[in-house]
Amino acid sequence: MAKKRISRGKFEKLQQLSNDQGIIAALAIDQRGSMKRIMKAAAEKAGKTYNLDMVYEFKELVSKELTKYVSGILLDEELGFKGMKSKNPNSGLIMSYEKTGYDVNTVGRYPELLQNESLDRLLAKGADAAKVLVYYNPNDPEEINDVKHAFLERLGNEGLAADIPLFVEIVTYDDKIPDAKSAEFAKEKPQLVLDSMKEFSKDKYHIDVIKAEVPVNWDFVEGYAKDGVQPVYSQDEVAKIFKAANDEVNRPFIYLSGGVSAETFRSELTFAGKAGNHYSGILGGRATWLDGVQVYADGGKAALENWLQTQGKQNVSELNEILNKYATPWYDIYGGLDNIEVFDRDIMED
Repeated sequence: MAKKRISRGKFEKLQQLSNDQGIIAALAIDQRGSMKRIMKAAAEKAGKTYNLDMVYEFKELVSKELTKYVSGILLDEELGFKGMKSKNPNSGLIMSYEKTGYDVNTVGRYPELLQNESLDRLLAKGADAAKVLVYYNPNDPEEINDVKHAFLERLGNEGLAADIPLFVEIVTYDDKIPDAKSAEFAKEKPQLVLDSMKEFSKDKYHIDVIKAEVPVNWDFVEGYAKDGVQPVYSQDEVAKIFKAANDEVNRPFIYLSGGVSAETFRSELTFAGKAGNHYSGILGGRATWLDGVQVYADGGKAALENWLQTQGKQNVSELNEILNKYATPWYDIYGGLDNIEVFDRDIMED
């Protein structure tokens, strides 16, 4: 295998975001619009009046307590600025760089960056990496996907210039199947996810880490589906899908939890590991902290702190055990540390 050249800035920041085994064991709490909706519903259920300070404090406390046990955390500045200050200094910081959501009145779900940010600005705020979410359907018309390809080519070049790792989160969709939780979409999902990962593994995008969906819907896996639910995939088929991902991707990829329960996420990661899937970690979100939202709405700061120090810690610890057993160090994708050539980027000065 030819040596992989990585700039010193990117290399050191990827290491900062990894544990001592080279695994990206990271926490995600960069939800914005959905976070407001989740907190508002929890407050109303608790008979309380929702306000935005609840979201600020929730993110602050989650970051403060759980970054003691993870290698990195993904936060947005808009709602997570307190979390950026409260995180454990040993835990790396990934910052969201895209606007939340998409224009529902425009076909294509096009990505858009925050207008008042740049990668240099994120670096100045302490970011070790930038994350951008892109909605993608490899089967969309060329005129839609060409815009997204060009967008990520520009983003990749900005990452090279700023010398900061890029984490690109791919969320697949099919406008012809509006219910992404349906059996119909579950049948399409493996092709959508694997083809998307293959596309964005191309060198022209300069993506350092792909943040991918688990390529199947676990609710329709034989042996894991609920009683009365007709499975879409056999376990042998799922194992083959996980193995196929190794052949489609030539750079580190990690899994997002996608809103599933902690138990389901553990099952997915364990199955993937046993199937020989070479994922390099996670950016686990709601599977880790979601149950704490109602705890906080019901009992306030003290109740959430207690929950985070017990159940929250347990959620993270159980995921860490799985990662340490099954995940592949990010640098092993390139043949190991001995096969990586770290170089110093030339700095252009006026």
